[in-house]
Amino acid sequence: MIEQTKLDGVVIVTPRVFSDNRGSFFESYNRNTLSGHDITTEFIQDNQSYSADAGTIRGLHFQMPPSAQAKLVRVLVGEIWDVAVDIRAGSPTYGQWTGVTLSAGNNRQLLIPAGFLHGFVTRVPDCLVAYKCSNVYAPACEGAVRFDDPDLAIDWGIPAADAVLSDKDAAAGSFADLKTPFTYEASA
Repeated sequence: MIEQTKLDGVVIVTPRVFSDNRGSFFESYNRNTLSGHDITTEFIQDNQSYSADAGTIRGLHFQMPPSAQAKLVRVLVGEIWDVAVDIRAGSPTYGQWTGVTLSAGNNRQLLIPAGFLHGFVTRVPDCLVAYKCSNVYAPACEGAVRFDDPDLAIDWGIPAADAVLSDKDAAAGSFADLKTPFTYEASA
């Protein structure tokens, strides 16, 4: 099942799960299924992150062209609050965010096209998150915005002072100072 969010292009993907006395099975990715919903993103890199502590925030990140990335995010173990922020100049939802709970139990995935900030907070300890990327990691093209930027007012579900951050994420710039390299193009 594909659910649209309030941000054009960001969708929630919920696979059909087959369960029996042994457990369950589902297709975590099927290019033909997505293309049937006009999602034609080609993925070329898989990433996986482990976070030991609840309250770990990874983000808000993006990669600039020519190495911009779309991501398809899912949780293998644990639960996260996954967030996308529109940074496409001219978009009617520029600066707005959407979030969804992804967990090993609900099997939901969030598809985040290029042109969005992405970040998540772990809701429980020992979270394992996997995501497909449409481009390889390119350090020279990476950018970030502070997770607690007041202009975005994202509800992370934890006090900002309790967030577990990398040094790089703690030093990220403000949304007001972001010079976005992305331009909005309405979906057909």
